[in-house]
Amino acid sequence: MTLSVTNTLTGEREPFEPQDPDSVLLYYCGLTVSDFAHLGHARGWVHVDVMHRWLEHLGYDVHHVENITDVNEKITARVGEDDLGDSESEVARSFVTETIRDMRSLNLRRAEVYPRVSEHVPEIIDLVETLVEKGYAYESNGSVYFDVTTFDDYGKLSNQDVEEMEAQGADGELAEKRHPADFALWKADGVDEGSVEEHRDPDTDYAVDHPEGETWDSPWGEGRPGWHIECSAMSMTHLDETIDVHVGGQDLVFPHHENEVAQSEAATGQQFVRYWLHVRLLETEGEKMSSSLQNFFTVRDAVAELGANVVRMFLLSTAYDNRQTYSDDTVAEAEDRWERLSAGYDRAVDALDGPDAGTKVEDDDLRAAVEDARKAFADAMNDNFNTRRALAALLDLVTAANRHLDDREAFDYVGLRRTVETFDAFGGGVLGFTFGGETEGDVRLAENLVELVLDVREREREAGNYERADELRDELEAVGVDVQDTDSGPEFRLP
Repeated sequence: MTLSVTNTLTGEREPFEPQDPDSVLLYYCGLTVSDFAHLGHARGWVHVDVMHRWLEHLGYDVHHVENITDVNEKITARVGEDDLGDSESEVARSFVTETIRDMRSLNLRRAEVYPRVSEHVPEIIDLVETLVEKGYAYESNGSVYFDVTTFDDYGKLSNQDVEEMEAQGADGELAEKRHPADFALWKADGVDEGSVEEHRDPDTDYAVDHPEGETWDSPWGEGRPGWHIECSAMSMTHLDETIDVHVGGQDLVFPHHENEVAQSEAATGQQFVRYWLHVRLLETEGEKMSSSLQNFFTVRDAVAELGANVVRMFLLSTAYDNRQTYSDDTVAEAEDRWERLSAGYDRAVDALDGPDAGTKVEDDDLRAAVEDARKAFADAMNDNFNTRRALAALLDLVTAANRHLDDREAFDYVGLRRTVETFDAFGGGVLGFTFGGETEGDVRLAENLVELVLDVREREREAGNYERADELRDELEAVGVDVQDTDSGPEFRLP
């Protein structure tokens, strides 16, 4: 069975055929760094990670790019809050640091690059200029808008008619636009004060009252990029004009991804994406998990409490394109499944490496179960990356291995070796679990404790107690924590 995927663009299940038979260009719409990442974000991260791993398992050279949006009114709204920073760039930097740390805690394969919007403003401006020159975009009062009526296929991804679409953008933009559905490629000046206030907490005291956000020079005057143009510019900069796979949350189909298609294909005349894959949202109490609804469980807290393996088990227990619900019951089920898989792995390893695994013992049932599990796993992953069924195949193998170990005093060495290899290759290599003991939760706890000590050290320094501050640093370094003072604050590395 070869890999097939459900393409949002066509609504059909299609055989996966990348442009280059040896490599895959994969782009994932990453996080807007305006808060700590939560399990809804992690759902996308983990499923894309498994897609990446399975494509590599199939023999492809995967070029994986994931953007970080560090220019956004939600980021500007947090300027002057607590110790996040007194500018949009400082706040973004604070959350970028935490986002990358969360990614590492989940045992994700690193992308080839994590481009940031602030680094790619020249490429964004070049792309906007191309669209203006080709007649797809127009300037209005220092802003630039994409004219949706000039692109015949507008609406093809979300399956909508342009004349039936609701207006896009802020209410204040309507007077500047030719058509209500036109969208901003470049926004004049800084962030609108009303947009900032909309995202500010009325119960928080901010050190900066009216932040305007970062701006850049452009042919149309001082301003900042529109939201949609960033992904087109970054994917074409780091991948190509046409990419194989674009993954993102289901809530991004319209308008974000629809607008990406229009502006990219208008600029290049080429198909932008061959396969669009959309991750269904994680829900809690019937609503999507989101920072704005304050119904989220942060990645850092989840990993500290449950460990990365249980978090991955929870997220992978539902296929990426199916609805998933977060609750005490679904988390408890994930804990049980991980305990079963982990215990089965450990028991198989102990028996394999023990004195009772013999070269002349053969268990046809165990060996057949291994081959059945490998085939079932591969069939599941080739069926639109169905991780739920893939996990079921591994758990069936746990049952078969336990039955083998329960039924006899001497064990089939070859069968057990093949069993452990299957767990390592598929459970570890593809699904990203860490067998043989888990330290991720302990690492997160250690990081949190070090951060608390550094916070105390900073307060001692601010109070002029430099000797005590130095003692705290020396005590951290004595247990192997390397502390470096930088312009943006202390940074550390665990042993």
